[in-house]
Amino acid sequence: MKSLRLGELLIEVGYITESQLTEALAYQKKNPSKLIGAILVELKFIKETQLVNTLAQKMEIKVADVDRMTIDIEAVQLIPKQLAEKYGILGVKQNGSILTIVTNDPLDFYALEDIRQTTEKTLDIQISELQPLRKAIQYYYSEITARKAMQTANQTPFMETGKLFSESMVITDAETSDAPTIRLIDSLIQRAYTLQASDIHIEPFEDETVVRLRVDGVMMDYMNLQKSLHPSLIARIKIMANLDITEKRLPQDGHFRTRLDKEDLNLRVSMIPTVFGEKTVMRLLAKNAKIDHSGQFGMNDYAYKQFLPMLDFPNGIVYITGPTGSGKSTTLYMVLEHLAQRNVNISTIEDPVEKNIKGINQTQTNLMAGLTFEKGLRALLRQDPDIIMVGETRDTETASISVRAAITGHVVFSTLHTNNATSSIVRLRDMGVENYLIANSLVGLVAQRLMRKNCMNCREEVEVTPSERVWLPEDIHKTYRSRGCPSCKNTGFAGRVAVHEVVSVDKELRGMIARNAPMDEVDAYARNVQGMKTLLEQGIDLLRKGIIPYEEMLKLIYYV
Repeated sequence: MKSLRLGELLIEVGYITESQLTEALAYQKKNPSKLIGAILVELKFIKETQLVNTLAQKMEIKVADVDRMTIDIEAVQLIPKQLAEKYGILGVKQNGSILTIVTNDPLDFYALEDIRQTTEKTLDIQISELQPLRKAIQYYYSEITARKAMQTANQTPFMETGKLFSESMVITDAETSDAPTIRLIDSLIQRAYTLQASDIHIEPFEDETVVRLRVDGVMMDYMNLQKSLHPSLIARIKIMANLDITEKRLPQDGHFRTRLDKEDLNLRVSMIPTVFGEKTVMRLLAKNAKIDHSGQFGMNDYAYKQFLPMLDFPNGIVYITGPTGSGKSTTLYMVLEHLAQRNVNISTIEDPVEKNIKGINQTQTNLMAGLTFEKGLRALLRQDPDIIMVGETRDTETASISVRAAITGHVVFSTLHTNNATSSIVRLRDMGVENYLIANSLVGLVAQRLMRKNCMNCREEVEVTPSERVWLPEDIHKTYRSRGCPSCKNTGFAGRVAVHEVVSVDKELRGMIARNAPMDEVDAYARNVQGMKTLLEQGIDLLRKGIIPYEEMLKLIYYV
């Protein structure tokens, strides 16, 4: 391969000037670990796309789209993980003695030579942008690690099912980190993280233990393990979560933290006894999870504009409503992080504390110790709070105290399980809260749902069927549906987007609540006067734009 200097190439095609190259080289002297190409991009002298295309053209190599291409897992395994991560090189295809690789730096001769000698293959080189390549390397090697860990664990002889499991079998010594059980759990968490799963389910059955992951709100089977492995697996998780390994008759909750890809990951652990053993669910709570419209609390422009004034009220209560898994807690945490920037005292009572926020006093309920939402909230009111967050309003006592706290000069945020925004009023009435208290305390109501998004790489237009026409406006003749591709792991979906139904409780609405007006009247006022967009209307907007398929929009018709 002819030796090429990247800077000279970029000057030749007119992307940078000599003075910019000189500045970049001076920067590299102070940061010798950084490549000149990455420095030029960092200094915004050139876009990475321009860099990649220039190298591809001059070296006559192909530009690879790792998100869309089909990658051979056997080709990936030909390159050891440590070398792939060190050089940023991914094997994607093998054909006899030829190995197709993708790299971000095809000028790194020493890296290419190392890969060539390690694999003993002739290299067919392709180039890719750095971030998608790193993501692909992490994704495929976590899959390989998980497969190997599963195979090792399933091939390891464990105590036969039905025999007494001894505490002495539990692996606790740090020196035994290579034990099959530990490797399996570590690889499972890593894999769930790369798949952006929200939960890991470990479910014991009569003949086997099934591991399932919840990705984008949907359960997917991931691996099957030998039944005799289950006690050791559960015991290890109990140790990590600081739970009682001898207790198998009662439910237990705990948590632990780990660090993956330079990101702190909090895992909430819940265990419950079943007929065939203890079922475990681990919820992954990443601090830096990607959220659409994160600068607007995950809300679109309409919802954000309606919601933002609610944060400026000196007192009152705001309810975020929706079913389990609709992102209510995530929204509340984003709001609290925003409010924590003010000079205020913020306290929370939660079950459990899912995310630690700097500058906020967070308390977790403890039923065994007698610390309920009700008692915790009463105690918080004696802590001179400005803002209170109640994780969930579950009973009459909690609702009553929250409402009275809002009336007496506190800002309160909480969640409810209701179908839409205005039905929260009915829910509070059912809990025994008087109409005048609801009217005087409520500031706003926000109903929230999460919709799975189409994969943009494989979505295609489809004609609207007669059965679909029932719920769609006349102007929609075509929708989008994703067929599945390597980018979305053949699911057809890539991430989720939130929709919000926002109602601001103004003077007129307070009067309606106080006189116990019919809910149809309240809904009509919110829609016709305040301009509230319903969940279904926003779902149809997303459908029209091709962001979600019809099946996702259909979930919202039950909330109209």
